[in-house]
Amino acid sequence: MTEFSLGTFNVKNLIGADQEYYRFEKYTAEEYAWKADWLADQLLAVNADIVAFQEIFEEAPLREVVAETDARGLALNEDVIPDPRARHARRAIFRKLAYKPYGQDGMFWAKNSFDGEPGSRRPGVAILSRFGFAETPQIIQDLADPLVIDFDRIGGGDAGSFTLDRLSRPILKARIPVGDKVITVLNCHLKSKLGEFPKPQGAAFAPEADLLDYDPLGRALGEARAAMRRMAEAAVLRDLVLQELEQDHPVFVMGDLNDSEHAVSSAIIAGERPFKNYAWMRRHDARTNRDRYSDEENTQIQESIDSVRLHSAEKMFVQQSLRDVVYTSAFGGVYESIDQILMSRHFVDGEHGALGKMDYLSVLNDHITDGTHPEAPYNKLASDHGQLVAHMRLF
Repeated sequence: MTEFSLGTFNVKNLIGADQEYYRFEKYTAEEYAWKADWLADQLLAVNADIVAFQEIFEEAPLREVVAETDARGLALNEDVIPDPRARHARRAIFRKLAYKPYGQDGMFWAKNSFDGEPGSRRPGVAILSRFGFAETPQIIQDLADPLVIDFDRIGGGDAGSFTLDRLSRPILKARIPVGDKVITVLNCHLKSKLGEFPKPQGAAFAPEADLLDYDPLGRALGEARAAMRRMAEAAVLRDLVLQELEQDHPVFVMGDLNDSEHAVSSAIIAGERPFKNYAWMRRHDARTNRDRYSDEENTQIQESIDSVRLHSAEKMFVQQSLRDVVYTSAFGGVYESIDQILMSRHFVDGEHGALGKMDYLSVLNDHITDGTHPEAPYNKLASDHGQLVAHMRLF
């Protein structure tokens, strides 16, 4: 039996001191030191074997955080792990307490191809693995084959199409050896809910950005553009998932999906939920009102859908523990989970071909505030996301 853990961690704008990442936004040396210190402590608490990071502007600061985390973890080992010659050193509790350093070889950072000049920077993503990588991780952002979504007019006729040839942030695909298996981890950070407002040629800013001349319809259309982009990015991610499942590769999707589990974009990534029975449903090629799917066809349909579904770690944890609240984000009093861990049925106990199961889901969210108090602790420097850690075991 092999035990391992996976975590997702949006660090909130990790970049070195005195560097303008967004317009007028940067950390002083003191602020950066505070943030790096907090991140090292939080990563020590996460302590997952595989960590998917989001909002990493530069590789070096993350390596510094990992090195500091290792130093603190090894110092803790000195305090809590007994001398190996002691009889009680063999007890399992001390094996659980022992911190295993990450080192520097098991980290891979994906730079954002949109990254620009100071004030117009764009963050990338990274994966940290105690197990290393089975092969060099793959960065997916600029699409050689653009995604084209065609629309029909209601009632018939061509209504145009939406084309996505570049993701707002890279997807990082890593194949990682765990025990005697190799799993695929897809780390993503989908388009946020912040509205997209086209800036007229020659203008200093988009008209919708002027809140003194508030344009409610224009702001609504901006949200619609962001939602369309996020759902198109979800479709690209879904395609990557299916490519792995077609080869029977165990898959985890982790990251900041910028939507809750029940949102349309999340449903696109995870796949359809099957009906309990399709035998009552009229066939797609029905010639009479009695033409329905047979019991045998129902079995085929169920398997076709189930075999490519992803399952929410959060939902499985809530069902197992009778817990009713998990959240990783808060804004203006609204608490929700927009950071997710999804897994293929290889890790759902009782499912066909299961290789393992999830024992527990840790949720680190005590630092989150809802943004309504400007002076609330950590509002600027700590992450504005909670961290999820799925504790897994291979059979």
